[in-house]
Amino acid sequence: MNDSIAGLGEDFVEAWPRIVRALAAYTGSLDDAQEYAAEAVARAVAQAGGDGPPLGSLAAWCTTVGKRAWIDDRRRAATEQRNAHALAADRSTSTGEPHALTEASATGAQVGDGLDDRVALLFVACDPALTEQARLVLALRVVCGLDVARIAAHLGIQQSSAAARLTRAKHALAKARGRFRVPDAPERLVRLPVVLASVAGMFTVAHRDVLDPHDPLDDLGRQALSIADALVAEYPDDSEVRGLRAVIRLGLARRPGRLDAEGIAVPLDEADRGRWDRRLIEAGLADAAAAADRGDGRFVLEAAIAGLHTSAPSFAATDWTRIIGFYRALERVWGSPSVTAGRLAAELHRSLLAPASGERTATLRAIETELRELAAGPAPYAALDARFALADLAWRTGRREQAADEYARLAELVPTEPVRRFCLGRAGA
Repeated sequence: MNDSIAGLGEDFVEAWPRIVRALAAYTGSLDDAQEYAAEAVARAVAQAGGDGPPLGSLAAWCTTVGKRAWIDDRRRAATEQRNAHALAADRSTSTGEPHALTEASATGAQVGDGLDDRVALLFVACDPALTEQARLVLALRVVCGLDVARIAAHLGIQQSSAAARLTRAKHALAKARGRFRVPDAPERLVRLPVVLASVAGMFTVAHRDVLDPHDPLDDLGRQALSIADALVAEYPDDSEVRGLRAVIRLGLARRPGRLDAEGIAVPLDEADRGRWDRRLIEAGLADAAAAADRGDGRFVLEAAIAGLHTSAPSFAATDWTRIIGFYRALERVWGSPSVTAGRLAAELHRSLLAPASGERTATLRAIETELRELAAGPAPYAALDARFALADLAWRTGRREQAADEYARLAELVPTEPVRRFCLGRAGA
C-alpha cells in the first residue's frame, strides 16, 4: 500500500479489516489475506482515480478482486506445476486440465458469525504464542491496515525492525495455528486480556505520537475507541473491557487541549481544560464508575486514575494523593516500569505543590533518585517518561540551565513534532 490510499480516508479504515478477514477465511492464510487485500486496495485506488466505473462498496469490491487474484495465482501455480511434471516425464503435451479452483470450492471458514471484523482479527493476531511486541505489530498491520513504514514511525523503530517483527509474527502464528481460524467463544475469553492489552498498546502509540490527527488513517486513537466500543458490545459486563474504554474515552476527551495555538505541545498544568470534550468525559466517567463496581484489575485502576485527572477543576486541585494510591495498587496488579514512572510523576507533582520544607526537599531528592534509575533502565516508554519528569523537576526547582540541557537532549529523542518543539522551546528559554 502507498500514500494514495490516504485519499480513500474513512472508507479504507472501515473496509480494511472486513477485506482481510474475508480473504483470510477464504484463503486460509492471514499472510495471503494481507497480500491480496493490499493488491485489491491498490487496484481500487487506481480505478477511483481514473475513468473506470464506480466501485460501490469498497470492502465488497476489494474482497471480490482479492479472491479472483488469489484464484488466478493458484491456477497459474497449478499449471506451472503440471507442466513441470509433464516435462519431467518427457511428455510433449499436458495430460489434462488442472483442477479449476473456483470460489465455490475455496469456501474457507465462514465469516458470518456476527463478530465485529476488527475484533475477530484481533483475537487471531493476539495469539498467546506471540510476544507482546509481535502482537502489537500484527494488530497495527492486520486490523488498522498500517504499512510497515507507518508502523515503524508509530513505534519509533527502524522500518527493517518493524518488517522483521511482522515477518516473525506471521511465521510464528502460521506455525502455531496453521490455517486461519477465528477462535471460538471459550478460546476468545481466554485471549481477551491479551486483546485488551493490544488495544491499550494501540491507544498508547496514538496518545504519544499523534497529538492532533487530521487524517482517519493517522487517528489510531479513534480507531482504538471504535474497537473498544465493539468489545463492550461483545462483553458488556466485563469490568476490564469497560475500564479500557473509559481510559480511551478520557484520553481522547483531553486531546483537544494538548496543543497551543501554534501547534506546540503543552504540559498538563498549562492545558486549556475548557477545550476538553465534555461529552466524552461524561461517557468515560460513566464507564469508569461501571468498571469500578465490577472489579479492580489493571484497566479498572487505570480508568480511576484517568477519571481523577479529567474531573479535577485544575492541575493544582487534582487529588494527587488518591492518584498515587491508585498507582500503587496498579503496581501490585500490573507491575510495569511505565506505571512506576507514572506514580513517581504524581508524587513529584504533589511534592512540588507542597510548601517548602526540609521534608519536601528530602522527598524530591528521593523521587529524583528513583527517576534516574528508571531513565537508565531498559524500558523505553518508562525511560522517556522518567527523563521528562527529571527535566520538569529541574525546571520547576529553578535549575534552568540543567533543565535546558535535559530538554535539548529530549528534543533529539521524541518522534512527535509538537513535543519536539516544546522541548526546544524550554531548551532555548
